[in-house]
Amino acid sequence: QVQLVESGGGLVQAGGSLRLSCAASGRTFSRYTMGWFRQAPGKEREFVAAIRWSGGITYYADSVKGRFTISRDNGKNTVYLQMNSLKPEDTAVYYCAAGASVVVAIRATLYDYWGQGTQVTVSS
Repeated sequence: QVQLVESGGGLVQAGGSLRLSCAASGRTFSRYTMGWFRQAPGKEREFVAAIRWSGGITYYADSVKGRFTISRDNGKNTVYLQMNSLKPEDTAVYYCAAGASVVVAIRATLYDYWGQGTQVTVSS
């Protein structure tokens, strides 16, 4: 069992930055692929970024590539999402997810555990 708790969301102006954190419980954190997804009002949940257990392989949605950076600290059981050059269209609830057998990182259905989400609002 893994429990995930996100933090770091908030209100920021366009062009600003935020760093989201996701703290995970459980001794097997380092074995999981970790992902970030987001859901805007009236829209489906979409993939943002993911990182494999070693941290050496990362994936990004085209819409955030070059602006967002995912990283992890297995010693602290924490995954981060550094978000720079934020745009109003980045406004959403951001969710952290963990999966033991994530063959395709962008598929939300492959993740086993989810956090409660943290709101990110970018004003224009």
